[in-house]
Amino acid sequence: MFLFLAGATGFVGSNLLPELKRLGIRGRCLLRDAKKASLCEGFETVTGSLDNIPSGSLSGVDTVVHLVGIMHETGGQTFDSVHVKGTQNLVNEALRAGIKLKNFFYQSSLGASLGSPSMYQRSKARAEEIVKDSGTPYTIFRPSLILGPGDGFTKQMSQMINASPVIAVPGSGEARFQPLMISDWIRCFLSAVEGGGQDRVYEIGGPEYLSFNDLVREYMKAMGVEERKKFIHFPMGLAKAGLSLLSVAKISGIKNIPPVGREQLLLLSADNITAIDSVKKYFGFEPESIKGNIREFIPEEYLTGPFQKTT
Repeated sequence: MFLFLAGATGFVGSNLLPELKRLGIRGRCLLRDAKKASLCEGFETVTGSLDNIPSGSLSGVDTVVHLVGIMHETGGQTFDSVHVKGTQNLVNEALRAGIKLKNFFYQSSLGASLGSPSMYQRSKARAEEIVKDSGTPYTIFRPSLILGPGDGFTKQMSQMINASPVIAVPGSGEARFQPLMISDWIRCFLSAVEGGGQDRVYEIGGPEYLSFNDLVREYMKAMGVEERKKFIHFPMGLAKAGLSLLSVAKISGIKNIPPVGREQLLLLSADNITAIDSVKKYFGFEPESIKGNIREFIPEEYLTGPFQKTT
């Protein structure tokens, strides 16, 4: 197996690469910045992006692994340009190269749907359709929230909890998630790609359903501030009116809250879960609970914030 990895230096990719290296699996990484080549030590690299894939990049490849994704739009990085057009460009390059792929792996998202109110979820669904229509064997993962070293959700939660003595929670906070440890995601991935694409879509999640309130409490517990900070719930309607969490924080008089856009707030308003035994059913093992493990991947700087001091 020789992989072509798009998104190799992101959260999922950076955790996957060491395991691929340990197993002796060879690959080539697409890098936007050549200076990050050291992050792909042991793998070939090519400099480019999904909107500018150098000719010949897929030479000798039998498996494409597409991990590129964004959670919010900035500048020219839109859901359409990254998820939809980027996926189309990668499929086109594989077809243009004339290679016979065993598998085109695409990392989608639980809840991806053309009818979703979320632009993020709609764009993921459109990307799925591109992969399915490509004519190549494919594997699509729709995971719930993935947590582990370097994940963006943990960083954002840590910032939010560290920033203020009061935690602003959008809506009721009762929407449920099914967090999956990155180590378990990697086990699922390796099992799914081993034999080539089977034209399957896997919805996967961890061993428990946790509301957003539950998740906040787990992070507060891990940071040692559970007894000293309180929740403030603000109406989700404010998000749907286009206000960011930062705007709500200013209205409420809460300072230093990191900005969270409308799209992210929409994703917090609905359950993001699948069958509780999904990993066991598809891949034959019991995934690990996040409880008791969160502190391991909270950035150190957020364990010593000004509102967490006990003296």
